[in-house]
Amino acid sequence: MSEQTPPRRTAAQRAEQGRRAPHGWTHALVAVLASLVAMAVVAGLGLWAAGAADLPGGAFPSVVAAVVVMAVGGSVGLTGDAGMIAETNAGLSVLPLSVSLAGALAIAAGFLRPLRHRAVADTKELAGWSARIAAFWLLLLVGLGLLARHRFTIAVGDGPVGDITSSLGSSPKVGFETDVPLTLVFGLLWLAGVLVLAVLASRRAPLPPRLLRFQESVRPAAFAMLVLLLSYVVIGLVVAVTRGHAVETLAVLLLGLPNLVWLAFTLGLGASWEGRVDGPFGLPMPQVLDAVLRTPHNTTLSLNTLAAQDGRVWWLLVITAALVLGAAFLMAARSPVRMRAWQHAVHMAVALTLTVLAVCLIAGVSAHYGLSLLGIGDLGGGLSGLVELRPQLWRALVLAVAWGLVSGFLGGLFARRVHRRGEVEASST
Repeated sequence: MSEQTPPRRTAAQRAEQGRRAPHGWTHALVAVLASLVAMAVVAGLGLWAAGAADLPGGAFPSVVAAVVVMAVGGSVGLTGDAGMIAETNAGLSVLPLSVSLAGALAIAAGFLRPLRHRAVADTKELAGWSARIAAFWLLLLVGLGLLARHRFTIAVGDGPVGDITSSLGSSPKVGFETDVPLTLVFGLLWLAGVLVLAVLASRRAPLPPRLLRFQESVRPAAFAMLVLLLSYVVIGLVVAVTRGHAVETLAVLLLGLPNLVWLAFTLGLGASWEGRVDGPFGLPMPQVLDAVLRTPHNTTLSLNTLAAQDGRVWWLLVITAALVLGAAFLMAARSPVRMRAWQHAVHMAVALTLTVLAVCLIAGVSAHYGLSLLGIGDLGGGLSGLVELRPQLWRALVLAVAWGLVSGFLGGLFARRVHRRGEVEASST
């Protein structure tokens, strides 16, 4: 006859479990505030290095808040006004991924910390802990959305354009403001994505019993993709630091380093992007990107077009091959011994395809600003600009599948020679 656990003992165990893994409102507040501080510091230092501290009208705090809002997927719209007979048009769609990455790592650490040293957690417990963080997160987004709004008057100079706009009372103004409802929606989706990825990539985070059967196939792949992306960031950091121009480099590092290195990651896979650069706007570094894209019409950005400007670009292919194969090996080494090479290939293909899809969706750039008078053209004089960069998505995904299958199979073969956790040596007879 089987022995049953008394109800009182079960209740005591649950109470003791709650004391061992505290995750109440205070812990949720600390996690959200830590993420805010991380993003605000990174955004503030990056904007300072870019010269935004000199913006008129005490705009710096509002600009920092706007960058943080954009970093978590929020909607910040540009507005223009140039008087009764002149008009401005402006638009901006870009994620400052350095700020996003800092906030994601901070809030993921705060989310996982109370759950460490646990093997299993029921769905209700995880949902309640996530809801506490989400409640403070929504309040934070509302506050940032109200702060992230400002307007600037643009000086057009003393030439003919300046005389016309002055006499007609059409001095151009441009500003930005947050769409708070839309920001709440996308900001909450951003948070949900970060928390889900944190649970998937962490070996120690507990899962509900019904999901335990998926951890052997999902968690090693998720962790390998996280290491892959962070490896690109580290390599990009080393390259950027050795280039000189400290202030300009600091601005790029603190605002958009992942934008550049994850773009390089997709290019190394053989993917292509389309876009162009026009006017005073430009892509920060390296200059070869600006050289390829500064054309009257959309052009293709790929290893071939970049190599026409600088042959060293082919090293991206070598770096990508090494890092992707290393990620596949890491995934296989963290997987159960019983998995076969073809299973590693399938897991790597799925993981790498999803990773490339995410990079393509978040690393695109679209920014434009223009001023016209009486509906006639562009007044020029540095008052207009355009930057566009969009992926050729299907090509990138097909290549990701191919790279994943090959690297996953090879990584599975290489991992056979490595002793893994839980492996038992066959006893000799």
